[in-house]
Amino acid sequence: MSNYNIRKFTLWPEGFCDEVTVTEVLPKNKTSNCAIIVFPGGAYAALCGYEGKDYACFFAENGIVSFSVDYRVKTHKYPEQLSDARRAVQYVRANAERYGIDKDKIAVIGSSAGGHLAALLSTSSDNLASEINDAVSVENYMPNAQILCYPVICNPEFKEISHSVSYKNLLGDNFDNLSRSVDPCILIRDDTPPAFIWHTAADNGVNVINSIRYAEHLKVNGVSVEMHIFPDGRHGLALANDFPHVAQWKALLLNWLDYIGFTNNYNL
Repeated sequence: MSNYNIRKFTLWPEGFCDEVTVTEVLPKNKTSNCAIIVFPGGAYAALCGYEGKDYACFFAENGIVSFSVDYRVKTHKYPEQLSDARRAVQYVRANAERYGIDKDKIAVIGSSAGGHLAALLSTSSDNLASEINDAVSVENYMPNAQILCYPVICNPEFKEISHSVSYKNLLGDNFDNLSRSVDPCILIRDDTPPAFIWHTAADNGVNVINSIRYAEHLKVNGVSVEMHIFPDGRHGLALANDFPHVAQWKALLLNWLDYIGFTNNYNL
């Protein structure tokens, strides 16, 4: 018998963009007033459930309200993915009382390309055209914390380390002109939230230098960052249940959430 309840719903008002769905996972024993929004990876071409709903269920098992977002991919191009990410944060904030959470304790987590989206959400100042004007859209879209799992970061100028496929899928025909404009390292702003990052040094899908470069830029810009690099492990390990050494990232993350004041249930 599960320790949580699951509900799936559309993120945008009915008839606008029904393909964008959210899987809400609510713990039966809620022990925190924070919430975590999950963006799965998939190179902006697909969405990996093991980096989406599975993450949300893990957080719910630890007493945290969570939401996995199936944002727009494939034929959809930037800025639609960023619009979906911003809308997800706004939705959770607009419904904070209903979920029993603090509006100022909303974290986002993303893996691989989903990590890029979480970092882009945490850094971009682009003034996107308002797709919907309602009670949700007036809420602040900036999260209060960012959690990145082996994220795509570096733009294709960094030829040896960039995951250019993700950038091409995100930008399409505008790839050459816009790639720098969606590089989170370049976009860091004054209110970029603190970050927790993990990666494996052996990742041959997304080079670990992506995480190192982002952490360096966060540090230079005065943004708090905690990073863990594990020596071995392939790309896309997600919860890493079959890789005990890498699986430590989950306990480390829970401790970090406690450290930044999101929870009060774990021993540092």
